[in-house]
Amino acid sequence: MDIYILDLLVIGLVLLAVTLGSGWISRLPLSYALIYLIVGIILSPYGFNLIRARPDAELLERLTEMVVLISLFSCGLKMNRPIKAWAWNSTIRLIGFLMPLSIFAIAAIAHFVLKLEWGEGILLGAILAPTDPVLASEVQLYDPKDRDELRFGLTSEGGLNDALAFPFVYFGLHWLKDDNWQNWFTQWVIVDLVWAIAAGLLVGVAVAKGICWVEHRLEKGRAVDDLMEDFVGLSIILLSYSVAELVHGYGFLAVFVAGVTMYQKCESAERSASRLRFMERLEKLAEVGIILLLGSLLRHAPMLRFIGPALVIAGTLLFVIRPLGAWVSTIGSPVHPSTRWLFGWFGIRGVGSLYYLTYALGQGLEGEVGELIAWLTLTTVTISVALHGITSTPIMQWYERNIEGNNSLEKQLPNPD
Repeated sequence: MDIYILDLLVIGLVLLAVTLGSGWISRLPLSYALIYLIVGIILSPYGFNLIRARPDAELLERLTEMVVLISLFSCGLKMNRPIKAWAWNSTIRLIGFLMPLSIFAIAAIAHFVLKLEWGEGILLGAILAPTDPVLASEVQLYDPKDRDELRFGLTSEGGLNDALAFPFVYFGLHWLKDDNWQNWFTQWVIVDLVWAIAAGLLVGVAVAKGICWVEHRLEKGRAVDDLMEDFVGLSIILLSYSVAELVHGYGFLAVFVAGVTMYQKCESAERSASRLRFMERLEKLAEVGIILLLGSLLRHAPMLRFIGPALVIAGTLLFVIRPLGAWVSTIGSPVHPSTRWLFGWFGIRGVGSLYYLTYALGQGLEGEVGELIAWLTLTTVTISVALHGITSTPIMQWYERNIEGNNSLEKQLPNPD
């Protein structure tokens, strides 16, 4: 029998089951991502052997790239606060302090415990740095009216660190090619750090405002087709990403900024809500495919071979570096103490790390070190999906009952106006 047809049958049944059973599943201590991962393992050669595809790194890079882009734009459309430092207090702390701290802590463990070179360790830290905006839907903002500080911080962090980990990925890749960092450090600072970030920011704003201007001019002379309007969001993603990459900026950053700009400056509430719903549907469909594929790619032989280093990295990242780093990063922040700990626990790793891994594999990461970093990443992502998939629902239910009402923007952050 044709395996392809069987794959379609099983995936159709999975989609039907999680859709019709969503009300029941939402009460279980299981995330949808964990369910998809388990199904992917069942369909792998260790189960019914229905998913036999072994996509190469380039195909995986492109698949994960598109999933992340859709999710970043969706995150941007939820950013409901003014672009002022006091309003983005948690984001600044999580991005400006916690992310670099996590990268260099992982690099130090990789160097002193796993005996990797510093550049290889920084590359591993950068690959594992992004908290996932795709798999963390249970702990993100529900919509732009949600004012909760925990959800805002996690959503905005996931939107930004998928882009801002890139300079550290490039740092590690430069090191792989030339371990004499003095030869390329200045270029890294000017091009990969300063220019690429600035270009991403500017392109995101410019593309969003340009499309907004065109929309406003055209809608005066034509009726609005609601269905086609939703596809404008896809065009914004593709244009902002491609233009940013053409000028050597960070396309991920441009897409997130474009989403923020569209919500802040351009869109009506109805149009923004419609596009957000459309993007979230695409995101959910993409999540199914990627996590099923992840489950089907897992192999026990290499995972057992690298299980010691993987448990060291995953254990310290999820249970030590992220929680303690989040606590230190939020010292002095006017949020509930429980929120500070939850910032630490909900550092979910997922599709962003898979993208950075496949990108690095396509840029020269290879050999024994490449295999080690690959399986460390896959194992860490799998552990994160399992742990956070089991704990996110009960923890967030407790949070909503006991903390959320006292953790809104209006109660926790001073408004200078």
